[in-house]
Amino acid sequence: LQYGSYYHIFNRGNNRQNLFIEERNFTYFLDKYWQYIPPVADTYAYCLLWNHYHFLVRIKTEDEQRDWWAANMNQPLETFHLKTPSQQFSNLFNGYAKGINKVYQRTGCVFEHPFHRVEVTADPYFARLVLYIHQNPQRHGFVADFRDWPYTSYHALVSRASSPLHREDVIDLFETEDRFEIAHCLADSAGL
Repeated sequence: LQYGSYYHIFNRGNNRQNLFIEERNFTYFLDKYWQYIPPVADTYAYCLLWNHYHFLVRIKTEDEQRDWWAANMNQPLETFHLKTPSQQFSNLFNGYAKGINKVYQRTGCVFEHPFHRVEVTADPYFARLVLYIHQNPQRHGFVADFRDWPYTSYHALVSRASSPLHREDVIDLFETEDRFEIAHCLADSAGL
């Protein structure tokens, strides 16, 4: 993962098994995500499904990591140390796997290794990826309407509530909130 680059990060359960066994596992994973990833990446969109996940992120530069530390850690800047983005993602996945293995008395890998990443290099691809990520629950038949799936960033992006997502950047790409929602409806009818 390169500093300053955008990525579609995704993976599935080892041997195509479910990553999430119960509803509460989704929340546990997101709690871990927000613990490990904000110091190293900005998050624009996500979707968690029973057997896989998708995230759209931008890896922070070294200066942005330092700025995040100064704004959020309430510690002297001298204690800052640069975090490796790949290691932070690994810490997230390993932490989640350890918790799942302990609670469900299982052993072994939870995720396929390594996690997949595709660099996002153009705004049209970024916008299409936001739609693709949000449409995923419907595409895979988990719900008839993607808006009914609770483990997606779509709800936070159309809400006025505070969120760690970079909401304004996503909405700005679609120009307005109305166009953001219309694009999702058009993508739905096109079968994206």
